[in-house]
Amino acid sequence: MSLASRAGDLFYTFRFLKLFTSKWTDTDAYKLGIVDENGNRIRSKDINTSEEKDAYTPFNRLVFNLKRLLGKVPGGRSVAGSYAAGLLLLRDHFNLSDKSMDKILQAMEVDPLDLIAEKNEWFMLENGAIAPGVYKLRENKLTSDSLDDIINEKDKIMVHTDCFAVDSVYGIPVYRATHVNTKKPVYVTLGEIYR
Repeated sequence: MSLASRAGDLFYTFRFLKLFTSKWTDTDAYKLGIVDENGNRIRSKDINTSEEKDAYTPFNRLVFNLKRLLGKVPGGRSVAGSYAAGLLLLRDHFNLSDKSMDKILQAMEVDPLDLIAEKNEWFMLENGAIAPGVYKLRENKLTSDSLDDIINEKDKIMVHTDCFAVDSVYGIPVYRATHVNTKKPVYVTLGEIYR
């Protein structure tokens, strides 16, 4: 990897961290009326000027969507699973190193030791795969291909035969399933699905 490439990666990592850890009201998108105080896009606001386009780029949308999804901490849901699936999306999409992942968690004030997998192993087969079938999501998710499409909680996902963990983040296995309605891939953990 060239020095210029490493510098570019570092620039985007810090740009991501800065935007991800900013309050919604401190973002240019909020100040220009593009998103509300919760980071939701205000649909009635057209984006016309170059300043508005710079404040709401595909990069910004990705960070905003991840921030909204990872920022939800409703009671009884698998926060660790959400972080694990979200961090895997980041790692894959931006080709981040473990050191960069640690910086992101540090900026989010999350201790990696707190990411202990929720034990919903009754979905798991003896060979380590998730039992095939249709499940529902406990919370909103991003698709793993575009990182821009949101799949809503309670939407159905299909887990296919031989669905083994595609990776793990801080010891939490992450699986790839398919959203039933759109046929798009989505990363899930055991704590994020139910029947």
